[in-house]
Amino acid sequence: MAPPPATATAAAAAAVRPHRILRRGGGLLLPSPPCAATLPFASRRLRLPPPRFSLSPVPKSLSAASHVPVRSLFTGIVEEVGRVRRLGPPLAPSGGGGGGEAPGLDLEVETKSLLAGTQLGDSVAVDGTCLTVAAIDPAASTLTFGVAPETLRRTSLGERAPGDGVNLERALTPSSRMGGHFVQGHVDGTGEIAAFRPDGDSLWVTVRAPPEILRLLVPKGFVAVDGTSLTVVSVDDEGGWFDFMLVRYTQDNIVLPTKKVGDKVNLEADILGKYVEKLLAGRVEAMAKVDS
Repeated sequence: MAPPPATATAAAAAAVRPHRILRRGGGLLLPSPPCAATLPFASRRLRLPPPRFSLSPVPKSLSAASHVPVRSLFTGIVEEVGRVRRLGPPLAPSGGGGGGEAPGLDLEVETKSLLAGTQLGDSVAVDGTCLTVAAIDPAASTLTFGVAPETLRRTSLGERAPGDGVNLERALTPSSRMGGHFVQGHVDGTGEIAAFRPDGDSLWVTVRAPPEILRLLVPKGFVAVDGTSLTVVSVDDEGGWFDFMLVRYTQDNIVLPTKKVGDKVNLEADILGKYVEKLLAGRVEAMAKVDS
């Protein structure tokens, strides 16, 4: 009987030969895979279904005609202290509103560095309040924002006067550094400065706050005070206050140290605390229903 051809013998041997364990430098590697000819699906092409989502087209340039407004997340790292130029009724009424509702106001802020790159529709945090740029005056170096009645009720912006300083921060872009924490610019309410206490070149600040905000604060957690990302040191729920410390650089670059005891500040608790509270509340409610 004639021996089988050499090619057939080699193929048969390859089919029954166990995969070798390869070693390199004493290390153990995975077995080598079988050749493609032994895989039953090797000759077939896998067809993947088309994706079930679509992406919005990205403009080729960010000219004035194709500018995409930047909104609406901040870090709490103040870019500049601007100056209030005017706070009052809109100079050109829009015709909206009505129904006896108190009208909103226009807030005009003088800025030295925020004009570059800022366009109509962009979001800017003004003392921690996310506002939309409604007008830009390069000659006067001002940005104008519309402040809605609800914003005036929830924040301290309605108490600003011409000449007052305000913390300014533009919204994050994909290339921005995340130096503080996630700040939405959605103010939860106002607090009241209770005390200033120097400690070397640093400054302790104590703020009274309502219970609905205090319960979201934890020592070593984040809080935005007038839009400034700060680390909470102590929280006293019974006393109704929390405190934090400002280093020298921060004191020189935000509005807070220029305020007085009794002045209001805008407060925004860390968004993570709000999500945790809601999730736990849902779990407790579900457990109560099971027990009943």
